[in-house]
Amino acid sequence: MSDNAGRQADVVVLGAGMVGVAAANAARQRGLSTILVDRREPGSETSYGNAGILSSGSIFPLNTPSLWRKLPHYLTNRDPALRWNPGWALRNARWVAGFLANASPARTRPRATALRGLIAASLELHRDWIVNAGVPQRIRETGWLKAWRSDAVAAAKAEQAALADYGIKSEVLDRQAISALEPGILPVFSVGLLHTETASVDSPGAVVKAYAQMFAGGGGEIRRADIISVAPDGEGWHVVLSDGALRARHVVVALGPWSKEFLQPLGYRVPLGFERGYHQHFLPNVARPLSRPIHDCESGFLVTPMEQGIRITTGVELTDRDAPSSSAQLNAVVPLARGVVEFGEAVGEPWRGSRPTLPDGLPLIGPAPRHRGLWLAFGHQHIGFTTGAGTGLAIAAMIGGAAPPFDVAPFSPSRYL
Repeated sequence: MSDNAGRQADVVVLGAGMVGVAAANAARQRGLSTILVDRREPGSETSYGNAGILSSGSIFPLNTPSLWRKLPHYLTNRDPALRWNPGWALRNARWVAGFLANASPARTRPRATALRGLIAASLELHRDWIVNAGVPQRIRETGWLKAWRSDAVAAAKAEQAALADYGIKSEVLDRQAISALEPGILPVFSVGLLHTETASVDSPGAVVKAYAQMFAGGGGEIRRADIISVAPDGEGWHVVLSDGALRARHVVVALGPWSKEFLQPLGYRVPLGFERGYHQHFLPNVARPLSRPIHDCESGFLVTPMEQGIRITTGVELTDRDAPSSSAQLNAVVPLARGVVEFGEAVGEPWRGSRPTLPDGLPLIGPAPRHRGLWLAFGHQHIGFTTGAGTGLAIAAMIGGAAPPFDVAPFSPSRYL
């Protein structure tokens, strides 16, 4: 046991990804003594490996009515946008059934409305924090381009109309407008949709680390240790770490894909699935630069200019969290990406992460239903980097007895637990 054994705090946050760091920051800014705990450095797990998009328009989960049209093709397990493990699907049939049941018009609008509120609050906070954290150079206000190789004007306009229905602006672009916007790419796209209110960063892991440094600079404490257990202790909580113990009035579980197993000893059975994803970096061609993330909608990948190089990010792989890595999606999309952006050899090894997803595609944000002082903040599917900031802000507000900046009712943990 260390000298810190039994140390007391108002709030202990478990997990130092975007969600956990944001919750710790927001709690500390409310004057609460706060300790952030993770086995690794902040921003080193799932929050590191995304496409770095702060997306205004990611209000529609994967399971919308359009899924039914794509489902026969997805079932062939050949589309790089979605691969799935049949054994996993059989073992998790209830999750799959719930996921498909939510792909209806009646269940889509309420979820999109809820995500719109969460995203709006998150983007406002990101734009504030990234300056206050001293890394304003990392953010690019250049939007995010979704692009189609085929003549998909109808699809682009339909998405534009759907976004406009929620007050989100975008622009439909033809081939010439895409070339003017991104002169460094090859002219393979016929139609584009530019999300004009979206930003991106050149290193999501570095942004999370900067937020964590801002937290520490504001009087917060970061502990790097394995989390052994958490148990109720009188009016608070007893947290056992590999290097000692902590006591807190409030505990926030922001452990992403590891939250499910962590909560089982407390009697919670979380219906969590895992949208695994891969990325790899490549040497950029400095003579043909890229200005923003581009999503090749028909080929199922994103290409993003990053500090480490050109990052190619795959679509979704539905399987067990810790199943062996598969190179199938990267192998399929890297040659396609070379037909969009000129880049050189690979830099480093491929990366894999697991994005936690509930059947309705909405995260759990709020109090655990059977334990006072236990707060849940996970399940953000593939938009956790964007929505983590607003999630942390809402959790800190509720801990402090204040109203969150958006409607948190649709994210209540009690809907599943």
